[in-house]
Amino acid sequence: MPAETDIAIRVRTALASYLKRDVKTIKPSDALRNDLGLDSMATIELLYDIEDAFDVQIPDKGLATLVTVANVAAYIEGKVVPAQPAATTPPSPRPKPGKKG
Repeated sequence: MPAETDIAIRVRTALASYLKRDVKTIKPSDALRNDLGLDSMATIELLYDIEDAFDVQIPDKGLATLVTVANVAAYIEGKVVPAQPAATTPPSPRPKPGKKG
């Protein structure tokens, strides 16, 4: 099983906090509604919290695809831009050869 990403851990932690449960009891395969017992309103409230935590927007049309904890984490991972390495200074332009004469 691949290692869980930082985003996936943060999503599970947000769920655990919202549900007042131990994060270890929330699995990536858990369905938000069937396994965790979130109704429609609770799911929307939770997703607003996640939007704020990750500074992303989840459009209404995207909500239907967010069925499991793993779906939510994958969606957020797709929206969050990974940190870019610091820009390096470009090399100085080479001097043009001058005319001698």
